[in-house]
Amino acid sequence: MSQNDLAFVDLLAHTRHSAVHLEMRDGYGIGEEAAEFEAWRAGWRPDPDPGTWWNDFHTWVRDATARGVAFRRARIVSEPVSEYIAYEYGCTYQNVAAGESVRWLPRRRASDIALPGNDFWLFDGHVVMWNHFTGTGASAGAELDERAEAAKLCATAFEAVWERATPHGDYRI
Repeated sequence: MSQNDLAFVDLLAHTRHSAVHLEMRDGYGIGEEAAEFEAWRAGWRPDPDPGTWWNDFHTWVRDATARGVAFRRARIVSEPVSEYIAYEYGCTYQNVAAGESVRWLPRRRASDIALPGNDFWLFDGHVVMWNHFTGTGASAGAELDERAEAAKLCATAFEAVWERATPHGDYRI
């Protein structure tokens, strides 16, 4: 398990009410996803059977939601969507099956929302985990931030995005 995963699991273990995640990139180059994304590009699609794709993250989400943590993820995307976002869209049923609520917001509809400079997780409205990425989308590590003003910026931005965004079941690429 990576250091980022360990930090995430520890934060989630102490989360009581909410975990929200805002994604704002049109492409990610996360090492552990690279092979699956390349297979998807070649025509492979994930099997609907959870036994073929369920992983630790899904278990963490399921366990947290079972104890009452609301999990919400919002994605700001350019349209037409990038190839990576189409892949992500095609796998989002997995997040939903684990217990996440997911919404999509076209980037044009986010122009007047004050957004932080990085993707983030916000736990219980007060602990931010910034997700840093390289120019090619590879993870550049996470950073924890407990400053009240950072948490407020993230909470306000996330709620503004969530209010405008389309639920996953209604969004079409």
